[in-house]
Amino acid sequence: MGIFERYLSLWVGICIVVGVFFGSLVPGAFLQIARLEWAHVNLVVALLIWVMIYPMMVQIDFSSIKDVGKKPKGLVLTLIINWFIKPFTMAVLAWLFFKVFFAGWVDPQDANQYIAGMILLGVAPCTAMVFVWSQLTKGDANYTLVQVSVNDIIMIFAFAPISAFLLGVTDITVPWETLLLSVLLYVLLPLLAGVSTRHYLHHKHSREGVTTFLAKTKPWSIVGLLGTVILLFGFQAQTILMQPQTILLIAIPLTIQSYGIFAIAYTAAKAIKLPYDIAAPAALIGTSNFFELAVAVAISLFGLHSGAALATVVGVLVEVPVMLSLVYFANSTQHWFKDA
Repeated sequence: MGIFERYLSLWVGICIVVGVFFGSLVPGAFLQIARLEWAHVNLVVALLIWVMIYPMMVQIDFSSIKDVGKKPKGLVLTLIINWFIKPFTMAVLAWLFFKVFFAGWVDPQDANQYIAGMILLGVAPCTAMVFVWSQLTKGDANYTLVQVSVNDIIMIFAFAPISAFLLGVTDITVPWETLLLSVLLYVLLPLLAGVSTRHYLHHKHSREGVTTFLAKTKPWSIVGLLGTVILLFGFQAQTILMQPQTILLIAIPLTIQSYGIFAIAYTAAKAIKLPYDIAAPAALIGTSNFFELAVAVAISLFGLHSGAALATVVGVLVEVPVMLSLVYFANSTQHWFKDA
């Protein structure tokens, strides 16, 4: 495991501080970056997200899907959690906290924005960070590839309609064109680029070529992630410094959602007798979010400085420490699955 994975929480924390510092120090520079848009998509954020996601997509081996029939239960569990439970529990929690528990503390229009951002997080199952969580728990790498591959295929078709349905339920108008464009830009195109690259490298240089390519591009993926974090927190610096209580209010239901979904998935994995190297990644994949997509869609739909974008950025803030704590818990309870 490289130094990045080992100290991931530290690097992200540093970038959060850097983003907030420079966002408050030179807000004009971030404002200029924010204006670099095309069709409601910020070009700089899009570039950084592509830099981050593309190497991750190259790791996906769709030929491994043929092996899913040998151990289908782990995949079924992940799909149920990702598409039939998680989006709806997130929508319910978001509504409950911001329309009931926090109703007296938050402006109704702002509450709708926060709910929208949280919903987008709930509908976006993790892709890029899946491999990190799986590696940290010594998960079955090939099976993780299967889970990511199938989830990405489903996400191409399911993300937009589920998001639109849940956002519509919360009385937010959804421009379908923007939502579909975001899925195209941040899921379908990088996925196709990754698959094409992998096929070319494997055909020309065999498996060693893929491994060498991934080793060379991994630093760029790290740059993309950390650059995205700096920009996102830079865009929201003023809000974060002026309304720290808002960050806390958003973080509470997001944290409850994460631990709750993990508890459901991990307990179910134990109940259906999954081996640990499949159970741990399955639970973590169901818990984690594709925050890059959620942030991009929130920016596209509601704007860089919207409450929805802020909620997805808080998702970044919450996710890393929460997921690392769950990795620690999973590794500490590995013995629960010895009889699986």
